[in-house]
Amino acid sequence: MDLPKYAFFQGKIVPYSEAKVGVLTHGLNYGTAAFGGIRAYWNEPEQQLYLFRPIEHYTRFLNSTKILLMNLGQSPESLLKITLELLALEQYRRDIYIRPLAYKADESIGVKLHGIKDELSIVAIPSIKYFGDKEGIHVTISSWRRVDDNVIPARGKIAGAYANSALIKSDAALAGYDEALTLNQDGHLSEGSAMNFFMVRNGVLTTPPVTDNILEGITRRSVLELAASLGIPVQERPIDRTEVFVCEELFLSGTAVEVTPVLQVDHRTVGEGKVGPITTAIRQKFAKAVRAEEPEFRAWNVPVYPR
Repeated sequence: MDLPKYAFFQGKIVPYSEAKVGVLTHGLNYGTAAFGGIRAYWNEPEQQLYLFRPIEHYTRFLNSTKILLMNLGQSPESLLKITLELLALEQYRRDIYIRPLAYKADESIGVKLHGIKDELSIVAIPSIKYFGDKEGIHVTISSWRRVDDNVIPARGKIAGAYANSALIKSDAALAGYDEALTLNQDGHLSEGSAMNFFMVRNGVLTTPPVTDNILEGITRRSVLELAASLGIPVQERPIDRTEVFVCEELFLSGTAVEVTPVLQVDHRTVGEGKVGPITTAIRQKFAKAVRAEEPEFRAWNVPVYPR
């Protein structure tokens, strides 16, 4: 992975090599951190880099810090300003991924959230394709359950919760699958290891509600809005495990995976075994929207380089 040249760290932009923490840092030892993932897309004809829905991303990021009793003294707008300053130095001319991280920064022993200093870092790196060049992927249903809101709130990107995601992902990958779907404590489908999911049944685009221990994904929200603009009927409801075996289409969504079709679930073919028409329509419209090529959704895009 290409490393960035700079990082926002301890209140200022510094060379990335200087952005370091000690091994006793609270967030490193106990997972007392929250992070975000934001994409920016290069528009070649316009020679412009566009951040995709950064205010929405930073609003969710700050909501995650609130769950962890953090106060960064920042707003979504101030975080966007820092990000634009950082990207002005990096001068990327390609798709990139931005990682804000809020963490409990004291170098101390003791499990708690209160009375510990909060710190913020932001870095940006070139994007990679999460599943390589695969047109569609094969998933399994994980034996690991999704973390519950009364255990570690899934609606926030809490660093410690991603041990759950790592267990899910590695077990699936080592068993020969590309990804896994998880069940919540009620036995309903929740999401992938680190992404939301949608299925199509009887022509209706269906996704679990935010009360089924899912991350409240920005890409998920975008898919719902794009589907509405395409006239595709949508519903949010609990989804049984076997419904994904008999659905017509299935795809994952997220900042990293974007819109990724699923063609098999536990060796059962999804639909006709190829990318379906609803997935294709949403995928194509999403690919244009993130590069500021959809006038209806241009408000989602924030240019990085001034004219």
